[in-house]
Amino acid sequence: MFGLSEEQIAQLGLTVGVGGFICYMLFIILQLARESKAGRFGTFVLFLVLGFGILGFVAKNIIAWLLHI
Repeated sequence: MFGLSEEQIAQLGLTVGVGGFICYMLFIILQLARESKAGRFGTFVLFLVLGFGILGFVAKNIIAWLLHI
């Protein structure tokens, strides 16, 4: 398809799909903070705790990339 291999399409889909999902999750966290009137510290805690999984996913990809080099 468009001169790309199956592996390249899967990698592109994973990158774009998960990237979009992460942006949507950040939007959900922001909406949760607004609706609960969490304030600055509460919003910080929400992003820290709920965004920690996102950080783990990004770190995993960076570590895998570094080990692949």
